[in-house]
Formats: sequence, structure tokens, C-alpha cells
Amino acid sequence: MTGPLDAAHVVTKLPAQDLERARRFYRDRLGLEPVEEREHGLRYVCGATEFHLFSSSGSASGTSTQIGFEVEDIEQVVAELEARGVRFEEVDVDRFETDRPIVTVRGNYPSKGRGERGAFFRDSEGNLLAIGQATP
Repeated sequence: MTGPLDAAHVVTKLPAQDLERARRFYRDRLGLEPVEEREHGLRYVCGATEFHLFSSSGSASGTSTQIGFEVEDIEQVVAELEARGVRFEEVDVDRFETDRPIVTVRGNYPSKGRGERGAFFRDSEGNLLAIGQATP
């Protein structure tokens, strides 16, 4: 079945109470620079995807993952982000296998592998972000 959004380009939008603080976090901690700016907004591109930070008086719920970065070597990425000052979240170890801060989740989407390894952290605005790597 096809629908009107099948070929749409999906963009994640993340709120920022302090856009300049968020810009510094994404630059200094994640090594990302915006490719475009507008008043009250920053546009970032990662591979074939993009996300936007926008000024908002609301706050991020932070109760679920708002954006995930899929990588090929999670250990390397986690180590580099920790060296840049990123602090990873503690995850409920009763639900997942863990090699802190990386957790293993079994039963991934079959086309992507048998499971996924992930690590979670918050940006400067409270948005919950994830690093993930499919396991064969």
C-alpha cells in the first residue's frame, strides 16, 4: 500500500530554550556545524538525513529518544563523545544487557540485524539522543 508521504524527506525538529547554548553543545560535544541558519533556527545535515533545532519556550520531554544516530562502530563513537564531554545516561539494566554505557537490545527490525546496541545522552536542552549500531 502506498500513501502520499511514501517519498517524503523526513526531518526531525528539536526544541531549544537557548539556541546559542544548543549550538555550542552540538559543535563542541558532537562535532556538528549547522549547514544553514535562520532567525531562531539551525539546520544540520547528517548523511542523507537532517534535523533542525528551533527556539522554543517549551521544554523537551526527555522521556523517550527524540533522535538517533546510526553508526558503524559504537565503541569508537561513544569513546570520542565521552572525550568531548558527553555524559551518557544510565539505562534500566533489568530490561537490557549492558556494558555501560552501551546496552544491547535483542529483536531488532529483521532487515537491520538481530539486535541493536545503543547508548543514550541528553543535549544541552534536555532532548534525549541515542547512538545505535545494528548487530548482525
